[in-house]
Amino acid sequence: MKHDMTEGPISQHLVRFAVPLILGNMFQLTYNAVDSIVVGRFVGNHAQAAIGICNPFMNVLTFFIVGVCNGISVLMSEFYGAKDEKTLRREMGTSLVFGMGFFLALALCIWILVNPILTVLSTPEEVFSMTAGYLRIVLIGLIFTYIYNLYASTLRSMGDAKTPLYFLIFSSVLNIALDLIFVAGMKMQVYGAAVATVISQFLSSMLCVFYVRRNVPVLRLTRDERQIDRSLLGRTIHYSWATGMQKITLNVGKLLVQAFINPLGVDIIAAFNAVNRIDDFVFQPEQSIGAAMTTFAAQNRGAKKNDRIQKSFHIGMMMEVVYWVFIGTVVLVSSRTLMSWFAPTPDNIMVDLGVSYLHIMAFLYLMPGLTNGLQGYVRGWGQMNVCLISTFVQIVGRVAAAAVLIPRFGMQGAAYCC
Repeated sequence: MKHDMTEGPISQHLVRFAVPLILGNMFQLTYNAVDSIVVGRFVGNHAQAAIGICNPFMNVLTFFIVGVCNGISVLMSEFYGAKDEKTLRREMGTSLVFGMGFFLALALCIWILVNPILTVLSTPEEVFSMTAGYLRIVLIGLIFTYIYNLYASTLRSMGDAKTPLYFLIFSSVLNIALDLIFVAGMKMQVYGAAVATVISQFLSSMLCVFYVRRNVPVLRLTRDERQIDRSLLGRTIHYSWATGMQKITLNVGKLLVQAFINPLGVDIIAAFNAVNRIDDFVFQPEQSIGAAMTTFAAQNRGAKKNDRIQKSFHIGMMMEVVYWVFIGTVVLVSSRTLMSWFAPTPDNIMVDLGVSYLHIMAFLYLMPGLTNGLQGYVRGWGQMNVCLISTFVQIVGRVAAAAVLIPRFGMQGAAYCC
């Protein structure tokens, strides 16, 4: 269902858009989280560590795709707000053809370089082979991740955040079932978790494609529109590259932090993987509120209603603060329970390591919330480079702090360096 944000109550628009987006992002995160939980419980710490080493690297790729699609959606929101459906379809065709070619080539290059990449990340010898096998399988799903996110971002640019959510719910439930079948039932270890993820990603992407072709006439591309429009390509690359690089900068930073964690042993790697999954769930609503601010601003910029954009900033930032009060309290009170989900036994050493991290982070979650709100607002104005520069400065500081604090303080150091 399309949703025009250029008219009506601002707070209602932001909430109606953000809530389905939050739920959708939560379900998307269950891919990796369920892998970690099932593998941690049914295989053990070595398998948990293998996934923990892969996840930051795959997050770099996944969030690069998300960033690219977010940039494209800003353009599409602008065209939709301006009621320019012809250009909207041309933009969709350009993004689909160019993006699929780019991400297929990228996945192939990484597949070839898996072993050198894991060596650079200081992967322990006892989990090296397992980690390489898991990574090569999940790379197969990279193109499906792009297709899903492109179609989902396009629907969201038109104000429809609910439809992509339904597809994610289906594929997430399927992923859980396949994890239990392949890992717990068929004893395929981490490889079963990887296969389950790829199958689920494939189905969610195909459901999005079929839905759009059947139910969204404005996005039903003709043969002539399923090609690269050179007049739009430059602007598309500018928007998508800036937001993609912002996401990749953030996650490359996390990957470098992971490199300081890896030499400390399998238990701390497993604990760091678990708390990263919890962090991801905490951060997604903050990012979704920022994304709602972006879509709102972009649509109203297309409609030339700047006063509505300015009012949306104050409402969006207040939403970020209220969410932090809630989630910080939940994490502080429930940290041991949350960590026990990822451990084979409640008294596992990784539980204590994770709790020490979460007790610090519960108070710090406000800062990424405010950052996401600010960046969402600025991105809606089309100022992509501002967000990229601010993220780069943040990551340089975080990695520099990690180099000093993690070797000295371990998991607590990982929290302080944020």
